[in-house]
Amino acid sequence: MKKSKLTQLCALSLGLFLCCNSQLMGTGKPHQQAQETDTRQEILQHLAGAKIVYLGETHDRLEDHQAQLKIVKELYRQNRRIAIALEMFQRPFQGAIDRYLAGQITEAELITQSQYNQRWGFPWEYYAPILRFAKENQLPVLALNTPTEVTRKVASTGLESLTPEERKHIPPNSEIHLNNAEYRQMLQEIYQQHAAGGHGSSKGFERFLLAQILWDETMAESIAQFVTKSPDYQVVVLAGKGHIVYGYGIPSRVARRLSNRKLIQRSVLFFWPTESPLPTDRQIADFIWQHKE
Repeated sequence: MKKSKLTQLCALSLGLFLCCNSQLMGTGKPHQQAQETDTRQEILQHLAGAKIVYLGETHDRLEDHQAQLKIVKELYRQNRRIAIALEMFQRPFQGAIDRYLAGQITEAELITQSQYNQRWGFPWEYYAPILRFAKENQLPVLALNTPTEVTRKVASTGLESLTPEERKHIPPNSEIHLNNAEYRQMLQEIYQQHAAGGHGSSKGFERFLLAQILWDETMAESIAQFVTKSPDYQVVVLAGKGHIVYGYGIPSRVARRLSNRKLIQRSVLFFWPTESPLPTDRQIADFIWQHKE
């Protein structure tokens, strides 16, 4: 596999692989199910008691974003001190979000100043209602993600190639853990399916793995830092479901950073096929939200 193609592969989110590519949904035994029997109201009651709530989306499904807004509004109705954490914005652009929330720049200026279209690119209107709600109610919004250029560089030439300036946007090397065997296996299966013609190398996979986990660790660090600084807030995390399934990506890494706290985390997926190539022997999330009841 050519380096440029490898870099592009590694620079894509696992959420895109899992959520936007039907070819990944092959045959297999049904997963151990999340709590699909709960009604929406029962799910909301469970979520209200959590410190951190993960809403695992399919990036290009409008229904998921509409459900996210509904959940955010209901949680806010019960608790005015909530923060919204977004995979869709990268860490260096936190200032642009803060200026928007403070009324210093317009929505159009936020799109430009955060480089949203270049760095995320899914339709703005999927996320705009959530940001407008946050602005209207003065809710903190966190830019979680690793800068694209940093991820691409790591995918191409490894962590050791980063400059001191680039390292400011990611956790220290000691906090980038690659030792989850189940997560490695899941990612390896995905990598092999996307390595054209089976030409992906073991070195290529290791960099793909590192790039994916760099996303997870960076977002987890951002969340943990906020919880430490603002312990009276509930945090609602919007991210691709690939970062949330089984707790492998973000949730376990937040828990590791906040292991000295009594921490309740809950995860919601908005859709998951009953057959897919992922592990079948454990619960994929706490709840599955049905768009239609």
